[in-house]
Amino acid sequence: MAEAIVPNFVEVVVAPEYDRAALEIFKPKKNVRVVTLPVEGPRAGYDFKRIDGGVLVQEWDAHAENIRAAKVVTRRVPTEAEWADLEFAWEVVKGVKSNAVIYVRAGQTVALGCGQTSRVDAATNAPLKAVLPLEGSVVASDGFFPFPDNVEAIAQAKATAIIQPGGSIKDKDVIEAADRLGLAMVFTGCRHFRH
Repeated sequence: MAEAIVPNFVEVVVAPEYDRAALEIFKPKKNVRVVTLPVEGPRAGYDFKRIDGGVLVQEWDAHAENIRAAKVVTRRVPTEAEWADLEFAWEVVKGVKSNAVIYVRAGQTVALGCGQTSRVDAATNAPLKAVLPLEGSVVASDGFFPFPDNVEAIAQAKATAIIQPGGSIKDKDVIEAADRLGLAMVFTGCRHFRH
C-alpha cells in the first residue's frame, strides 16, 4: 500500500499500524505525516464545535446499521453490486459534512456534494466534481430528500440506486419519482448529520 501511495501527492497517511518496510518507503517524502490511529471496536465520544456565543456538542456518529435490513421502498430492489456499494456509501456519508450526497461506484467514492445549504444542491453539485464516470453509481444522502427534484438530479447523473433515511412528508412523491425513473431506493430510518 505504501508503494501505491508514495507516487501521489499526499500530506497525511493514517492507518491502524505500519510495518518497518512501509515506514522506510515513506521516509524520502519529507512532507508526509504518517499517523497511527488504532482501531479498537466502536468509538464513542463527542465532537465540539465553537460557535458565536457558545459550543455545539454532538455525539460521534457510531451507528453500525445492517444496511441489508434497510427498507426497500421502490419496485426495483438493488442488485447485489448495488447493495455492496450502498453499504460502503452509507458508511462514507456519515463522515461528510451535512447536507451531504455522495456517489459511489465499484467500492470507491467518485463524487461528493457536501456542506450545502440544500440537499438538491448537494445532489447536483457532486457530479460537477466527479473524479470518475457516474454511470452505474449509487448515492447516499445523510438526510431525507424533501422533494423529488433530488431523485431527478441523481437519475440525470446516471446513478441507479439510493440510500437515505426517509422520513420526509414528501416520501411518497420521492418514491414515485424513483419508480418512474427506474431507480432502486432504500430507507434506513436513521439520519447521519455532521455539522
